[in-house]
Amino acid sequence: MEIIDEIRQVANIIDIASQYTTLKKRGQKYVGLCPFHSEKDPSFTVDEDKQLFHCFGCGAGGDIFTLVMEKENLSFPEALSYLAQKYNLTLPQKKKLSPALLKLEEKLYKINEEALGFFRKNLFNTQEGKNALGYLLKRGISNEVIQKLKIGYASNSWDSLLSFFKEKNTDLKLLEKAGLVIQRTKGDGYYDRFRGRVIFPIFTLTGKVVAFGGRTIYDDDPKYLNSPDTPIFTKGKLLYGLNFCKDSIREKGEMILVEGYTDFLSLFQAGVTNVAASLGTSLTSDQASLARRFASKIIVSYDRDASGEKAASRAISICLEKGVQVKAIILPKGFDPDSFIKKHGPDRFNSLISESVPGMKFLIDEKLKEGRMDVPEEKAKVIQSIASEIEKIPDPVVRNEYLKQASEYLSIDETFMRSIIQKKSSQKPYSEKEYFLPAEKRLLQIIFEDSLIATGIVEDINDDDYKGLKSEPVFQAFKEFFKLKKPPNFNEFRKKIDPTLFSCLSKILMEKGSPPSLKEARYCIAALREFSFEKQSKALKAQITTMEKNGKIDQLPNLMKQLQELKRQQSILSQRDF
Repeated sequence: MEIIDEIRQVANIIDIASQYTTLKKRGQKYVGLCPFHSEKDPSFTVDEDKQLFHCFGCGAGGDIFTLVMEKENLSFPEALSYLAQKYNLTLPQKKKLSPALLKLEEKLYKINEEALGFFRKNLFNTQEGKNALGYLLKRGISNEVIQKLKIGYASNSWDSLLSFFKEKNTDLKLLEKAGLVIQRTKGDGYYDRFRGRVIFPIFTLTGKVVAFGGRTIYDDDPKYLNSPDTPIFTKGKLLYGLNFCKDSIREKGEMILVEGYTDFLSLFQAGVTNVAASLGTSLTSDQASLARRFASKIIVSYDRDASGEKAASRAISICLEKGVQVKAIILPKGFDPDSFIKKHGPDRFNSLISESVPGMKFLIDEKLKEGRMDVPEEKAKVIQSIASEIEKIPDPVVRNEYLKQASEYLSIDETFMRSIIQKKSSQKPYSEKEYFLPAEKRLLQIIFEDSLIATGIVEDINDDDYKGLKSEPVFQAFKEFFKLKKPPNFNEFRKKIDPTLFSCLSKILMEKGSPPSLKEARYCIAALREFSFEKQSKALKAQITTMEKNGKIDQLPNLMKQLQELKRQQSILSQRDF
């Protein structure tokens, strides 16, 4: 039996949830104050029979693994380990594989580790490397930090690394997959990607090297060069230095976010160890989610120039959307964190941290630069833009507070600002209560409640029946399971759909309904198909009207034929007896 199933058998979500809030039984379920947001009236609901939870206030929801992951800031494997340890279960040991049987990912990890050793040896044991070491020391980077962060050097040669791996009889195609060499456009063979550059290895949280960043010391373009996406590395998913600083970040409860390697190095060396870098790019949604696992607050410290301020605005916007408290450090003009801390020292930098401005105020100040508030049209654009940012915030309490603050900053009536956001929300295709269509919702409940019925209807569901619905990813995953002859597994669905959809799915699965039946399931499919036919008919009618207006009469017969066929299918569907 898999460890996941073992945990499900012995663990009880009531026990785990009770670690974070006091639960009281109400009918068939348990309720309590939500551990994910502040509230006075309990809206956090736990279903012991289904082993699911959902907060009707903030929308958080899922199973026992989701609960532990969110509350303990853990990845799924870490949550698995946490629960296994709690219930005295033994995690299966990974089998040791011979080199010939190593998976591609394992081979690439090994290649990167060997490349890192090569780069580090270059830095300390070659004349060219000693020049690079001198460059680092001149920039104020100590030997201790160079050793700790495992910084290296790529020789200014077209085939230095290539020759190293050729001597080891390494498959050159694997080097290309690792992003270390590039195939020549003319002739056969490869050449080194990194040449004449100080090398910064990029690590996973567990310390595996998955990519490299290189800073030229010969003033070549680009100044900074990163590994491309590989089977073990995706840009925008990792934060540089987090593996070294995660404990300090957890302890302080806040993360200083900088843009690049040198900013990170300078702060880290100066003793500001709750820091991570977004690898020279603007913060991504994945990076914000990763940061949230370790800190409830992010303090953005990007360069004080036009591009840096633009990147900071985007980072703040993403943090607000992810429900992360965010502030911004305002550096003097022309400074970046590296140059500032070298000139003024860590104490002055720490004072800037304490003086950091709320993320929403920073966004408003940046928006105000884009338009004059004495020009009605420009003022309207600024207000609409800020309203869009506030609307993204998931926690209604936090959203309400930011709405009040924004109204004060912009000197506009709070009621008016609130009406703008409400108008925007009403223009969404579905409100929160109507996330799923009734037939869509009921069909999902039946699929997960009765695997026998699910097996019986899988062939009846066409792709067009759910195309464009909120639950499209769920139905796609559902059909994939049955192609593999596996029943739908709630835990596996977590990996295949986004967190918002997963939360809504967990919410509807907790609702108690009538016993499911095959007949009801087929009625639901028919209702979804009817909805799909209606959408297709409206689209065809609009297309026909456009063609008539543009005089494209020759295309009308084919469109009319498609419309008639849709009507025929609708007629057959309406006469069907389930």
